Amino acid sequence: MVSTQRPQWRPPLPWQALLALATVTAAILVAGAAFAHNVTEGDAGYVQEVTGFRPIAFIYLGAKHMVTGYDHLLFLAGVIFFLYRTKDIAIYVSLFAVGHSVTMIAGVWWQIAINAYLIDAIIAFSVVYKALDNLGAFRLWFGVQPDTKAATLIFGLLHGFGLATKIQDYDISPDGLLGNLIAFNVGVELGQLMALALILLAMRQWRARSAFARQAYAANVLMMVAGFALMGLQITGYFVA
Repeated sequence: MVSTQRPQWRPPLPWQALLALATVTAAILVAGAAFAHNVTEGDAGYVQEVTGFRPIAFIYLGAKHMVTGYDHLLFLAGVIFFLYRTKDIAIYVSLFAVGHSVTMIAGVWWQIAINAYLIDAIIAFSVVYKALDNLGAFRLWFGVQPDTKAATLIFGLLHGFGLATKIQDYDISPDGLLGNLIAFNVGVELGQLMALALILLAMRQWRARSAFARQAYAANVLMMVAGFALMGLQITGYFVA
């Protein structure tokens, strides 16, 4: 049984919280414009020039992508938001890791092409979904609680396709491809562990405060707004690009 302390729905937020929502939304839009679908010229140029198995380089690229992948990290933060036991955290993070590892490698290996804007919009939706789940919205609206483990695995699979589209942007040489994909995935997992450690450290400090239950509601509302902002950014990019 997962130990959670989910907040109940509350009245509309005060003007200070609304101001914070607007600020975060603007920050997300600026960040999205800077990073969405972006493969740095230096990284892309290096990958296009090298051939053969280059584990260190691809581990670095995988870790770099994960620690700068704000959409992946927002979802991961939502997943562990109300998880307190190490065992539960390990199970959910493992489900997410297995999901995105399978589709990342399969997507590149079999050249499964998915529009980058559309898959990133779906990934942004996963952030919205998790925020609503944390707020208990599905039980309140529909009287049912979705299987959180299944949802984490499914969204992990979708996040993996997002990673696959980024890797395909690199135009990797087929020489040593499988080994490089595995190395990239190792880097992704290392980056995820580093980010997770920082998130858990911050969460531990936050949970020790008496105001956590009240602030948790606002935090998940902010997460939901950020997810909607990212969805809007990607959908706009799809029609404009």
